[in-house]
Amino acid sequence: MDYIPRALENRLRKYEKTYKAILLTGPRQTGKSTLLKKVFPSRKYISLDDPFLEQQAREAGSMFLTLNPPPVTIDEVQRAGELFRYLKIKCDESEEKGLFCLSGSQPFHLMQNVSESLSGRIGILELSGLSMRESMRDPFNEHFLPTPEYVAKRRESARNPANIWEMIHRGGYPELQDAHKEWSAFYSDYVKTYMERDVRELAAVQDLNIFRQFMIAAAARTGEILNYTSIASEIGKDVTTVKNWISILETSGIIYLLEPYTSNVLKRAIKSPKLYFRDTGLACYLTRWLTPETLAYGAMSGPMFETFVISEILKSFANEGLDYRHFVSYYRGRDRKKVTESHEIQETEIEIDMIIEENGILYPIEIKKSTQAKAMMTSAFPILDQIPGKKRGVGSVVCNCPDVGVLRENLLQIPVWYI
Repeated sequence: MDYIPRALENRLRKYEKTYKAILLTGPRQTGKSTLLKKVFPSRKYISLDDPFLEQQAREAGSMFLTLNPPPVTIDEVQRAGELFRYLKIKCDESEEKGLFCLSGSQPFHLMQNVSESLSGRIGILELSGLSMRESMRDPFNEHFLPTPEYVAKRRESARNPANIWEMIHRGGYPELQDAHKEWSAFYSDYVKTYMERDVRELAAVQDLNIFRQFMIAAAARTGEILNYTSIASEIGKDVTTVKNWISILETSGIIYLLEPYTSNVLKRAIKSPKLYFRDTGLACYLTRWLTPETLAYGAMSGPMFETFVISEILKSFANEGLDYRHFVSYYRGRDRKKVTESHEIQETEIEIDMIIEENGILYPIEIKKSTQAKAMMTSAFPILDQIPGKKRGVGSVVCNCPDVGVLRENLLQIPVWYI
């Protein structure tokens, strides 16, 4: 299979000239090693997946770096947390940039070590699965905003995929872009490897079969507000265990928890996060939607479409080197009131699927799998006008519509392939 260019390539080259060390994080099988080898072909490459090298890095970090001097790439570096103190020493001894390229698939452990040892010395980037842009060889690399300015720039290269449901079902792991790779076999191996390696490293899970049931239960709830009690009841475990296991999925990049928008004005807002799988192909595999056709017309089509859109928006930020956690949220609550025919004040529950905040402007987004958007789908957006010090920007309905359109003033319909 031919190499697919990644959006982070230029930023990696820039970081090499800016920082003494680079850390590339992301879930397993997203192409971190391939990317680093492609961008820095002349660097020595070392993987701590090798038990001998892992032991050497753990027990004799100074000697390990003497035998493997910079510039060097060290993969799966989270396996040797003890090495970071020696990396710090090497960085402090030299004024050169680009000494070390580090990568790993457990961001939580990595960030602990980075904050303790390499703060201020390291540039951090996250590599997700292939974005829709990357899959279609689209070089456009700006984060998504539902504005006329963004739409005008995006129009120059945006192309409608032949079958969006096939793309959603296939998922974003680079290996699956090979048409000869069997979809179910890949995900079966992925889940098995993930549980036997990452899960056992991150927590003392004794029964992996129960953890597999937990993953299935979580996948069935993608796009929903996280309810620990509901999952615990389904798999026969206590809430504390479910919370720990959710943390494992989040730590290893399997899921993302979209936090609610917080404001003292919105007093009736729900405070729980929404759960989204980072890869729709994995979510489809776990919930047994085995073909794009059954998915497109099945009961999970709406949540899977929403999950895909959320994931693509997050990738658009990460691929520009931005931490999406500072930009995105959602809203659901009963802050809107209406007067009934009997003159009673009634609270109504409303939701905004995603809010992107940038420079004090709130951009509300509604996500629908339908091919036709309607202004009434955005009736919740005015709730943002209550927030002092913030301005409501252009809102949008992201859907399967054929082209960008104006639904009314300050409101656009945007095709999913414009993300």
